[in-house]
Amino acid sequence: MDDTLDTRTGWPQDLKFLIARYPREAWPGHANLGQTARFWLARHDGFRELGRALAGATAEFRAGGVAPRAFQGWFAPRLQHFLSQLHEHHQVEDFHYFPVFRAAEQRLAAGFDVLERDHEAIHAAILATVQSANEFLQSLDDADARFAGDRYAEASEKLLRQLLRHLADEEDLIVPVILDRSEEALGIG
Repeated sequence: MDDTLDTRTGWPQDLKFLIARYPREAWPGHANLGQTARFWLARHDGFRELGRALAGATAEFRAGGVAPRAFQGWFAPRLQHFLSQLHEHHQVEDFHYFPVFRAAEQRLAAGFDVLERDHEAIHAAILATVQSANEFLQSLDDADARFAGDRYAEASEKLLRQLLRHLADEEDLIVPVILDRSEEALGIG
């Protein structure tokens, strides 16, 4: 199994037995998709949306479409919110939800191991993004702003690419468990 976040293209067949039974198209109307799962999926969608908004704002700034101070005022608090919420979200998953799902469906244990390693890789990407963002924001009025912007864009693009892969794979592993067992039976509803 290719479990490297940068090269993975989804789950291997042996971990797809529940997603085959509960494909994404069936999720919205399924009776076992309760409030906890809906909230969790909405959080994932929020991370996708804010990640793309940050990437778009960075591209617009780098293209000269936004003044440095206006960009900084919009960008800095949103990046901080995005990264801190992502870290907190992963903590809740690692220490609360993953153990519940692992215990409920032990045949998916290897997948949960992969997701936990993803969180470690994403944390490293968060640290690289923070460092490059700080350098970028500190250089907005300098001649080095372009190069600092390039470094930030590279770090943040890697983070977003990893995050998008991780979110999709995490959903494909977890939502079918919820649909199969129910939130109440899992003790999360």
